[in-house]
Amino acid sequence: MKLFLTGASGLLGRSIYERFLNEPDWTVCGISFKRTSPGLTKLNLLDKDAVTNLLNTISPDVIVHCAAERFPDKVENDPQAAYDLNVGVSAHLADVANNLKVPFLYISTDYVFDGDKSPYKETDEPTPINEYGRLKLLGEKAVLAANLNNIILRIPVLYGPVESLEESAITYLFIGLKKCQNNNEIFKVSNYELRNPSSVDDIAHIVFNLVEKKIVSNNGISGIYQWCGKEMYTKYDMVAKMAKIFNMSMEQVVPVNGQGGVKRPFNTQLDVSRLNQLGIGTHTNFEDGIKTVLSSWVVK
Repeated sequence: MKLFLTGASGLLGRSIYERFLNEPDWTVCGISFKRTSPGLTKLNLLDKDAVTNLLNTISPDVIVHCAAERFPDKVENDPQAAYDLNVGVSAHLADVANNLKVPFLYISTDYVFDGDKSPYKETDEPTPINEYGRLKLLGEKAVLAANLNNIILRIPVLYGPVESLEESAITYLFIGLKKCQNNNEIFKVSNYELRNPSSVDDIAHIVFNLVEKKIVSNNGISGIYQWCGKEMYTKYDMVAKMAKIFNMSMEQVVPVNGQGGVKRPFNTQLDVSRLNQLGIGTHTNFEDGIKTVLSSWVVK
């Protein structure tokens, strides 16, 4: 079996790449553009002809589309570039997948909801409140317009093995916590938005099993699925967990009951019952997961 994976050098993509690569029945064509490490294929996804030609040459059994502009502030600063990647590329890949008659799985986000009426079911009407959520929703619609049998997987904020602490919105918090330990610098962190963080390894497990079930048995595997972690935290709560794990002080950490920058939804908890019914949901305890991820960064 052949997987065509976009965003293979990203936080989630790396985990999905490794998950499939460890299976003897799978080969992976991992696509990246800016961070093309050995084993990956460099490709500009905005070059439609090049994308189509490569897909026709490889003739994959499934396409998993992780590549996206996933930082809301960057989306707001350059909405056209974000549209081209989050919507235009998604639509094109879904069309090519349809022509090749292969399944297509699109990674989406909990930000398609406004955060006022959680937990959200797959059937609830999306009401995004920022441009990132709006564009990811347009991507969803384009993918399902190409073929209703395609798969959408909505996921929350992620953490996992990072190449830099800035790579995840969660590990980024550790930078502020470290900075305020040995000086008088105050670290202000939001105590407002509620999130259900997930490990990228958990999401990779779910993606692999969705794809396997889709290809091997089908069983009506199509449409929208959702996953998020079981624990609900504010950013301040997450920092407190990190401080506890690594015996760091919270004295200079100040909770802020509000948000700055791009407007973000309040509580985006997702109903995950549809995935649980398939028996493929999995959850890593946040304290265990974040300890593993951050241990190598404590002294850096």
